[in-house]
Amino acid sequence: MEQHTKIDALEGKQELTITREFDLPVELLYKAYTEADLIEQWMGTKVIQLDHRNLGSYRFETSHNGNIMFRASGTIHKVVANEEIVRTFEMEDMPIGVQLEFLKFEKLTDHRSKLRIQIIYKSEKHRAEQLKLPFAYGLNMAHNKLQEILINLK
Repeated sequence: MEQHTKIDALEGKQELTITREFDLPVELLYKAYTEADLIEQWMGTKVIQLDHRNLGSYRFETSHNGNIMFRASGTIHKVVANEEIVRTFEMEDMPIGVQLEFLKFEKLTDHRSKLRIQIIYKSEKHRAEQLKLPFAYGLNMAHNKLQEILINLK
C-alpha cells in the first residue's frame, strides 16, 4: 500500500507532523472530521459523543465481537470552520497519555485540499510509544478510506 499520508517525526522531539493531500474540496475534508456519521464510516469507530464547538468534547469507541478494543476522548478547544481544529486526544488504557492536536485544513484548489496535523506529546517517551504501534499504517488506511467514501459525495 502506497503511503499517501506522511508522518514527520524528528529525532529528539516530543511532537510529530502528519500531512496528506486529498482529492476533495476542503469543506468536505473538514466535514469528515466534524460530522459523526462520516467519522464512523472512515474511522470504523462508533461516535459516543461529539459536541463539535469551542470548548466541546468527543468520545469514540471501537468494539469487536462485543469486546471494546479502543476508546478515545478529548476536549475541542478551538474550531474555525473549514480551517482549523485544536483538540486534545487520549486513548484509554494506553501509556501514551494526552496529546494536543492542531489540525489545519487548507484549500489547494476547488477540488483538492491538504490536511496538516501537528501532535504534541507529554514527552519524547510518550511519542515513542505511539510510534511503536502500527500508527502510520493505520492512519494511511483510514485516510484512504476517507478519500474513497467522500469522493462519492463531491
